[in-house]
Amino acid sequence: MRAERERGDVARNDGGNSVGASRRWLLGRGLGVLLLAACAPGAGRGAAALPDSDHPLRGEPAPDFNLAARKGGSANLSAYAGKVVLVDFWATWCEPCRLSFPQYQALADRHGNDVVVVAISEDDEDHGIDRFIQETGASFPVAWDGDKSLAQRYRIGGMPTLFIVDKNGLVRYVHAGFRPGDEAKVENAIVSLK
Repeated sequence: MRAERERGDVARNDGGNSVGASRRWLLGRGLGVLLLAACAPGAGRGAAALPDSDHPLRGEPAPDFNLAARKGGSANLSAYAGKVVLVDFWATWCEPCRLSFPQYQALADRHGNDVVVVAISEDDEDHGIDRFIQETGASFPVAWDGDKSLAQRYRIGGMPTLFIVDKNGLVRYVHAGFRPGDEAKVENAIVSLK
């Protein structure tokens, strides 16, 4: 009994309760809370989600388009029905766009046929687009919105702006800008829609 008391397994307080049992209960309870928190949606490494956006297209059908692709497959949104589509508005002069292209290519490669990236250039002139594609290693469809009509329909405010469209054609996420680390948030959004 003395050895047990020294280990704290059965030491009694004045109320007759086991201090050791109380410690074990508290430790077990605390561990349980930590495990629940670690398994909660959005928990864990890289699990930060894209922030909610108040963009007017969020939750609405994505405007369809059919532009001539300069690279990759079709630049026609309806051709990718049943897939998660990343519609990325960008420009050659945009440094964050230059950072995002290799990351979006890696996401497309990782998710295979379930995810498609379609990049829409908002440059005033189309020269430089092909060089940008080559320098960033993009193999996904890239098109030029020369008259800016698609940008108006999507109501973009800056470069880059990414629209994540679910398998049913609804805009689920809108993300303006790009910083290193944003690709993890985009990937989490993709996974939530697959």
